[in-house]
Amino acid sequence: MKLGVFEDRLSGHCGFLFTELPLAERFAAAARAGFRAVEHPNLFATPANEVAGWLERAGVPLVQTGFPAGDAAKGEKGFAALPDRVAYYRSTIEPTLDYVAQLGCRMVHPMAGVRPAGVERARLWDTYLDNLAFAADAAKVRGMTVIVEPIGPGSIADYVIDDPLVAVDAIRAIGRDNVKLLFDAYHCVCLGHDPAALIRAHAPLIAHVQIADDPGRHEPGTGTIAFDPIFAALEEVGYAGFVGCEYHPAAGTEAGLGWMRAAAA
Repeated sequence: MKLGVFEDRLSGHCGFLFTELPLAERFAAAARAGFRAVEHPNLFATPANEVAGWLERAGVPLVQTGFPAGDAAKGEKGFAALPDRVAYYRSTIEPTLDYVAQLGCRMVHPMAGVRPAGVERARLWDTYLDNLAFAADAAKVRGMTVIVEPIGPGSIADYVIDDPLVAVDAIRAIGRDNVKLLFDAYHCVCLGHDPAALIRAHAPLIAHVQIADDPGRHEPGTGTIAFDPIFAALEEVGYAGFVGCEYHPAAGTEAGLGWMRAAAA
């Protein structure tokens, strides 16, 4: 695997990587390892000025984060598509954007949520589109982008936005120029898609990219995904963003970083 132009555009997902360390130390560890940016879905338990200090001392930007997604231990995976959580979801938008602005981050992801039993898909879809547009309009005032990440059933059962093509339909349906796709090659492959083909087909919609290998969702080189065609397609379409490394290290973060050195050689 060769990173090519992406050698200096890797982002360490610090919700998956460096979890051997306290959160306060992960950004600096990512920078020392060679990542040029970081990302994390949920930093809200720490005051924004404290997180901003971590980023400043590490010398890396936070490229994307999320809106509050609830208690994962209770099965909560966001609220944007849930009709009975509209008021709560909307109450989180402005405070989250205020928080994220203090971190200098420009991309925020509102998770859609898990399908509740007995709720028609059409109602979930309509709620999601309305709520996505609501977040996008608030984010646009601040020059921010709202990103949509499709997550397949192998990672979250019954997640509402469960396929890249569903995400593309949602983005096009609301017609906001600051709503873009978080393209995860791992989810794409697990769903049976050709990631390079989807990149070429939907390049203008892609704002962020993430990678992991399959099976196991470990670091690149541990599984069967061919990453060279993916990086080639990204370069071909002129993708100018970061590539987020959102994988579970097979044997510890530091031990699994050899793929970066080999790919950059």
